[in-house]
Amino acid sequence: MLDLLLTPISFIFTLGLLVTVHEYGHFQVAKWCGVKVLKFSIGFGKPLWQKKFGHDQTEFILAVIPLGGYVKMLDERESDQAIVAALSELDLARAFNRQSVYKRIAIVLAGPLANLLLAIALYFILLMQGVIGMRPLLGKVNEHTPAAMAQMHMGDTIQKVDGKAIATWQDARWQLLNAVLKKTQVDIQTIDEQQVIQHHQLDLSKVHQDDYRHDILDQLGLVIYQIKSPPLIGEVLKNGRAEVAGLKPNDLVLSINHHPVTVWGNFVEEIRRQPNLKIEVTVLREREAITISVTPEAANEGDKTIGRIGVGVKLKQVDLDKIFVTTHYSVWESLLKATEKTWDTSIFSLKMLGSMLTGHSSWKAMSGPVTIASYAGQSAHMGIKSFIGFLALISISIGVLNLLPVPVLDGGHLMYYVIEIFTGKPVSDSIMVIGQKVGFTLLALMMFLALYNDINRLITG
Repeated sequence: MLDLLLTPISFIFTLGLLVTVHEYGHFQVAKWCGVKVLKFSIGFGKPLWQKKFGHDQTEFILAVIPLGGYVKMLDERESDQAIVAALSELDLARAFNRQSVYKRIAIVLAGPLANLLLAIALYFILLMQGVIGMRPLLGKVNEHTPAAMAQMHMGDTIQKVDGKAIATWQDARWQLLNAVLKKTQVDIQTIDEQQVIQHHQLDLSKVHQDDYRHDILDQLGLVIYQIKSPPLIGEVLKNGRAEVAGLKPNDLVLSINHHPVTVWGNFVEEIRRQPNLKIEVTVLREREAITISVTPEAANEGDKTIGRIGVGVKLKQVDLDKIFVTTHYSVWESLLKATEKTWDTSIFSLKMLGSMLTGHSSWKAMSGPVTIASYAGQSAHMGIKSFIGFLALISISIGVLNLLPVPVLDGGHLMYYVIEIFTGKPVSDSIMVIGQKVGFTLLALMMFLALYNDINRLITG
């Protein structure tokens, strides 16, 4: 039951935390600037809870629809004129519209910046604990792939991509994603098993940016090295097909459908190629051979259907040390790298959006609340570190989205204030009304595309 509730709980927690941080940024800077805050709401619609606090009797609200929030400040343009007339000059001096343009910029900018600062804090926490990743050690390089054309070989370890140091496969994936957006060829530095350093010119022109179903590493022919370990079952996923059928940790797989199995890779291949087909798995358990029937669950991987039963291999420590690496950082290094990661991700998000606008990338990459909820649940299932990384990524997305120069978003207000600095007077009410209509239309279009992509992913898997 808890597994079923984990996705909605993690989704609500994600939205609640990120919206609260965003709105608190606006709230706190408004207070610092002397502006009177009337309401602080998390969510929209009917209030579930509300109470007034503080010298200004600010009304704090928790509403039923958690897809956003708002901070309402005293503003003569938006308040009831009868109420405005009853206010003292002292209160009117604290109205948002009477503040200098630079104070208004600070208040509006504070929300997105709060999200970016949260991302830095979350990445800092992860980096301080040490980052575990898979070594960028190449597995079998298939013929006719960009990796093969670049003369890369099994056993090579990637050291640098485009001149930047690489410690894990995740680092390699990130640098290649950035490279794909700006060039058609990238320099890869590797070191082979004889400690010989080589440089390879990897062709990126065959990468399809709009193919969200395939990992960029797969498209380039960069395959993670697989240890030739014995088919010894380690982890068994709770409520998975394997557990339900009766497979247990420490079972040694002897055969599938009476065909001998000697390494874990063969076992995985047989399971993958038989989705929804009943198979006989013979295992050695406490010196006794036992045959168990199990039907692999069908799952979509790119444009093909594979089978899976929910088991993981049990590896020796020497094997784990060969394929996994833990990188530790000092407090200062963690802070610098967390800031750099947040900056790089923000710039990459803007580049992706620009690529969509110019038609170089597909709008299929845009995701909505359904996909976010799914990823929230998946990352929560994977553990606290994965969930923290997910929170950081979504916090950056919210911060960057709100900085876009679209009317009704924070970036749209910033655009108005920049115009005011240059013209010496506020943007007229008529232009702001037109801007609101354009902004709401653009947001509605983006939401439609995001929901369409969500539904399409659900239907196609």
